[in-house]
Amino acid sequence: MKPEEFDRALEKGEIAPLYLLCGDEPYLVERAVKKLLDRTVDPGFRDFNLNLFYGNECKGEEIFSAAQTLPMFADRRVVLVKKGGELSASAQEVLLPYLQDASPSTCLILQADKVDGRKKFFAEFKKRGEFVEFKKPYENQLGPYVRDEVRAAGKKIDAQAAELLAYLVGNNLQELVSQIEKLCLYCGKKEQITVADVKAIVSDTKVESVFEFTDALGSKDTARALRLLTTLLDDGEAPLRILGGVARHYRQLWQVRELLDRKLPNSEIGKAAGINPYFLNKVLQQARNYRVSELLKIFEGMLELDLAFKSGGVEDALFERFVLEACKPAR
Repeated sequence: MKPEEFDRALEKGEIAPLYLLCGDEPYLVERAVKKLLDRTVDPGFRDFNLNLFYGNECKGEEIFSAAQTLPMFADRRVVLVKKGGELSASAQEVLLPYLQDASPSTCLILQADKVDGRKKFFAEFKKRGEFVEFKKPYENQLGPYVRDEVRAAGKKIDAQAAELLAYLVGNNLQELVSQIEKLCLYCGKKEQITVADVKAIVSDTKVESVFEFTDALGSKDTARALRLLTTLLDDGEAPLRILGGVARHYRQLWQVRELLDRKLPNSEIGKAAGINPYFLNKVLQQARNYRVSELLKIFEGMLELDLAFKSGGVEDALFERFVLEACKPAR
């Protein structure tokens, strides 16, 4: 079942007894779980009809017993298992018979980042229940995603404003939705959100600073990049989050660099790379600053940074060295 099919089924009131909701975009998974809970359990009776477990802590017998319990003062009981992908082998074995004869008055929800589909339990869950996977949107899908979210909030947004917001924030959907909420509040009764509105709101956040930092890197402006990096780290911005913005920017530059080497016209490069005309000239200019061999070394450097940060490396010094390497003039 695709996410849009999941949404349509909920709107029609079609509730299945088994759901496996997972994916690499936690915001979308969490939102899907909330939608499902809103449709299945009356808030006034959740104390009676909602059982919450964590897959890395609970026993299969506990989940089985809760799922077999009849609802109280309602038509349906919900059993939600967070971290469902971490259920122990013994818990999976205990629950396997339940999947083959699930209670029609219970909605069993497994929420997970990922599951091992090779295991019999999850293969059986997918076969007998509804499996919905929520993936991070690609960069060229972010603009339409912003427009949909703004429309759901009762407003409209200019195409360039949507692309600007997506470009500044990236595919961190939690942050993106947060910025959309701020924009809607900022615009008040005004129906249309413009580029000026986006600049007014996002420029007051760390998101804008990360954008300025990646812009300085792409321009090989060493002094500005080092200054912005220091500001970001001093303000408490997470190094891994900064690195995510850097990786996104260099992926785009690499794609455009290869298209330039193929001698494509600028208009075709913009379409092929999914870059809004609003940003195209700057990205083209920065891509010309690099050769593919340089970009390869930069990505190797980003991998080293990622591994170092996750193992507790000295963040400031490592990042500063990366900036110096990335901003070296082309030989």
